[in-house]
Amino acid sequence: MRGVITVARFLLRSSAIFDSNAGVTYPGYVAVEGDRILSVGEGDGGELVEGDTEVIDLGDKLVTPGLVDAHCFFNGWLLQHYGADLSEASTIEDAIGILRSSRHTDFLVGHGLPVDLAGVEESVIDAAFGDLPTVLVCVGAEEMVMNTAAEDRFGFTPSACWSEKAYRLLKAVMEDSEEATRLYRQYMRMMNSYGVTSTKEIGYDDTWFFDQARDLEEAGELTLRVSVMSQPVGRDADIEYGIRARESLEGDPMLSFSGYNQMTDGSISQNEGEMKEPYLDFDGTCSMDIDWGHHKDEVRRAEEAGFRFSLHAQGDGAVAHALDIFEGCERDEEGALRLRHAITDLEDADPVDFERMARLGVIAEVYPLIQSIADREGKLSMIAEKIGQVRGSHYWNRRGLIDAGVTLACATDLPMTVDDLGEGVYCACGGYFPEGGESFNPQNMIAPAELLAAWTKGGAYDLMREDELGTLEPGKLADLAVFDTNVLKTEPREARTCRCVLTVVGGKVVYDAR
Repeated sequence: MRGVITVARFLLRSSAIFDSNAGVTYPGYVAVEGDRILSVGEGDGGELVEGDTEVIDLGDKLVTPGLVDAHCFFNGWLLQHYGADLSEASTIEDAIGILRSSRHTDFLVGHGLPVDLAGVEESVIDAAFGDLPTVLVCVGAEEMVMNTAAEDRFGFTPSACWSEKAYRLLKAVMEDSEEATRLYRQYMRMMNSYGVTSTKEIGYDDTWFFDQARDLEEAGELTLRVSVMSQPVGRDADIEYGIRARESLEGDPMLSFSGYNQMTDGSISQNEGEMKEPYLDFDGTCSMDIDWGHHKDEVRRAEEAGFRFSLHAQGDGAVAHALDIFEGCERDEEGALRLRHAITDLEDADPVDFERMARLGVIAEVYPLIQSIADREGKLSMIAEKIGQVRGSHYWNRRGLIDAGVTLACATDLPMTVDDLGEGVYCACGGYFPEGGESFNPQNMIAPAELLAAWTKGGAYDLMREDELGTLEPGKLADLAVFDTNVLKTEPREARTCRCVLTVVGGKVVYDAR
């Protein structure tokens, strides 16, 4: 029988260790043996070093648990990188020429089409490609150009081309296994370059390529731990699919099936976020007709099969309705939910509901970088026009959530934003828009240590893997990230230059930019 290991395979030393428990950094070390953390503490860890131990002296770089992205979409990122690159096209004829010479299966896709070329008539693409379904995805994937054959096959049009409408196209792209796998390798490298070691991926209906991910895992190439949630778009929640996925992945350290996710309301800027009180410019609380009874039934069916549910809600009314649904779910002896249901986004939630969230144990999956894709003048103008300053003061209120005792997990809605720690501190801790200026709703901001804890410990809790991940503790999996800036000791205005320089997953270096 093997004795107790007292020597590390490699050891990180830094003056800024953040273990995600203490809430501060301290000078010390993290020792790794195999795929686990052997020891963490103050001092230099010299007693764990022998001749074969690799000692990595990081100076004042910040050492943290690996980041967890609690809500992201590889399928959405894939659509923005799949097929021919149309970014250099200056005319639609250029784009057609690039597409004609590109690889395709039984459909044709190009990405990166300049937005100013999006107004082309459908007949032009019909004439160029006939019965071959063809889609030209614009930069950002918020606009597309299609031919009639593509509209017929994929069931949407350029006037309604958001992801939930384009789910058949996303499924077809994911099923191009060879290309999707090649691009997933690129996606993993990108995520690892931000210090991300775990993700909760949202797949539409039954679309996520577990077989290909397992092949990568067996080849030692899977560098993200992935928990998948199914978002019903083409049909109701497929519980049998979830059961099969859960059973087939049981015990897998890298892949798991977590449950289900669903959009409820929409954007406040479009009057689609459900508010408790009417909009100022619209006679109603929401321009959408939300079937809350159906959402309740979906959550109930999932819970009966042992699956958790996340409900995506932006307006204060939608958040309250989501909590009403969770109030009816099963509780433990202390009155908290038996399963870790979550609410995602919470753009303008009413603080009076935070205590209820905490009491129920509902996790808040928040977007720390959402402010990075807004502009101050536009956002403040929209708030004044739609809901007014009182409700606007509730925008992005992570402070209120934490103070009420709600567990936060960080998410990106990627490809909407990415897991940029420095930019996240700038926005979620400083309250700054990209162009700078005064802090927006400074009373709602949180400290960098709280943000980093949400990105690590909170994320691991959201994935139901807090016993293995999320903190630097002996015996936990050695998922680590190292950043060139100690953001806990940096003014949020100056944090944007922070970059990840080293990422470790299961004791294996998967990204190194030192």
